Amino acid sequence: MPDQDPPPGPADLRPPERIAEAATRAGVKKATLDWPVLAVLGVLAGLYIGLGGLFSTVALAGAEGAMPHGAARLLAGLAFSLGLVLVVVGGAELFTGNTLLVVAWAEDRARLRDIGAAWALAWGANLLGALAAVGLALAAGVPAMGEGAVGAAALKAAQAKGALPFGQAFASGVLANILVCLAVWMAWGARSAADKVLVVVPPVAAFVALNVEHSVANMALIPLGWGVRATADAGFWAATGLSPAAFGEAGPGGLVANLVPVTLGNLLGGVMVGVAYWFAYLRPRPDG
Repeated sequence: MPDQDPPPGPADLRPPERIAEAATRAGVKKATLDWPVLAVLGVLAGLYIGLGGLFSTVALAGAEGAMPHGAARLLAGLAFSLGLVLVVVGGAELFTGNTLLVVAWAEDRARLRDIGAAWALAWGANLLGALAAVGLALAAGVPAMGEGAVGAAALKAAQAKGALPFGQAFASGVLANILVCLAVWMAWGARSAADKVLVVVPPVAAFVALNVEHSVANMALIPLGWGVRATADAGFWAATGLSPAAFGEAGPGGLVANLVPVTLGNLLGGVMVGVAYWFAYLRPRPDG
């Protein structure tokens, strides 16, 4: 397999088979990153996705009853795509996108234990970064924006996610990461920053519009609702007409109950994408 791409063509895009080769090279590099580097880049990825989640929450604030459901979800998806754009263009290590490292293992160019360790470290670092985004948002008073509309949107999202049944959360996680990994896969085929943005936004907007579950996004969205419930004063509850008793799943229990099935679903969805493209473009052919 050649290690370098040929000079850019008129379209300045890699064809699918070259994307598969780029995915292998990326997988080898990511599976062998120094752990301190991976940890720092993982924290950044969690922070970036957390910022996307905050942007999406602000976009949805007050939309209930004021916009058609589909239009509101699409708006939230376009806002959330900021997070993956920052990861892809800025450079960071996101657990969900890194499930595509399975391509390097299938090509026998990375060990499964190294990939598993990279997944685990990225997941933990993503959690720290997402929590940092939430902490900063709470300290900055973001939930109070719009007379509490942002905080109310955060509470409702956290409650809904924490209350999902295991099977639904798992299937939702599979679907979400199929779309996220397609965005990452296509970004490997783009060579300019503008092209990367163009190919990342539609799949990410689709997964948010479909309201399916992304583990790293939920590392921010559920704690944001949890933080709002824990810190809101009587004025917030009066202004929003909500009650803290109605949001029992917007807390630690809801976070764990969501992240376990969603993480497993995300892992399966990403591996499915990687294995499918490996089979199509990289597997050894009987004719040589």
